[in-house]
Amino acid sequence: MQDFLALLRESGQLPPAPLAALRHAEHFETTEGTTILALRYRDGILVAGDRRATMGNTVVYDRADKVLAIDDCAVLAISGSPAIGYEIARTLELSFQHYRRSQLQVLSLDGQLRTLSRLLRENLGLAMQGVGAVVPLLAAYDPHEGGKIYFYDLLGAQFESVDFAATGSGSPTIRGALYFQDRWGRQPLAEYDEPAAVELALKLLETAAEYDTATGGYRSRARIFPQVMRLDASGIALIPEADLEAHYQALGRKAG
Repeated sequence: MQDFLALLRESGQLPPAPLAALRHAEHFETTEGTTILALRYRDGILVAGDRRATMGNTVVYDRADKVLAIDDCAVLAISGSPAIGYEIARTLELSFQHYRRSQLQVLSLDGQLRTLSRLLRENLGLAMQGVGAVVPLLAAYDPHEGGKIYFYDLLGAQFESVDFAATGSGSPTIRGALYFQDRWGRQPLAEYDEPAAVELALKLLETAAEYDTATGGYRSRARIFPQVMRLDASGIALIPEADLEAHYQALGRKAG
């Protein structure tokens, strides 16, 4: 069987090779998106991201989707270029569907991870020129092994994180907070129930927004909420905005 990515490349469906002229462009700016995180809690994996997309010091959009379901048991969260990130997510989804229909079985998690690595490696030219870098997180749920979290570098190298991961411009602030909470909090992250895990994710994204201008915070009047998705034994589900609003209201009462 011919490789699905090779078929896409031959038909011109993959992004074109980077133009050398972009290297010399003096005022070429691209849209960027941050911040994303994933944490393992008692029942599965929680993946969350803010909604802001920026171009330099300009806010382009405050409702960008950065947490995307790409299969029945896998979620991709993107930081960096939304244009490239969305294309990678679309290609992954099509690749997984092609394998399932042609082989009559689901592509293994190892195969999914390698496919994402290849797509990132093929995007290295644009990433090195500063016009298309994507640093994603991939979360997957296995019925036998539970939730798993993986993060990547620009070359496509994959790393498994046991308890949590974060990337994007706001991630340095919240990685330390995640470690502190997991190591010295009242209980490890893996023992959190879902409401506690959601509340922690919202607090962390709000903290990132406080210290990173590229990360968007919660805005009650505009009804702009982060994106929070869970993976567990029942599948993948987006946490409703009404539930997120209730969490923020409860946090406001605690602060008051």
